[in-house]
Amino acid sequence: MQPQMHHQSSITTPDPVRSADRRAAARLNPSCFACGAENPRGLHLQFTPAPAGGVSLEWTPPETLESFRGIIHGGIVTTVLDEAMSHAVVESHWKALTAEVRVRFHQSVHAGERLRVSARVVERRKRRILTEATMKTLAGEQRAHAWGTFLLVPEH
Repeated sequence: MQPQMHHQSSITTPDPVRSADRRAAARLNPSCFACGAENPRGLHLQFTPAPAGGVSLEWTPPETLESFRGIIHGGIVTTVLDEAMSHAVVESHWKALTAEVRVRFHQSVHAGERLRVSARVVERRKRRILTEATMKTLAGEQRAHAWGTFLLVPEH
């Protein structure tokens, strides 16, 4: 049985009655490398809902995540952006998995640099959820931009 969908621009949202069920199904794993509070080697990212929709986070990457001296590894930057988009999907009350991520690196991300990471759902097309995320300095200089496609997990 499909939940009724209400349309708002190109993004569909689930029926509020079913939202709690889907949010519960999309529980976060406490051992997750990116956001898990119980992972001793994890990033411990904690996203908050953004006023205009989506999620945001203020993050200062430590030196332990460097590749070249002073520069954060691109795989870590990609992980943080993917996690942000994943949390934007969960915030929209959907349970979905990353199918594809594309990242454009504008400038190096430096250890100790305070950053704002933001993500939002752009559109839902049947099972596909399109997302977007940015990583900027607090002064607004863009470091990286990501686009993601997530696939809804079928209900059983």
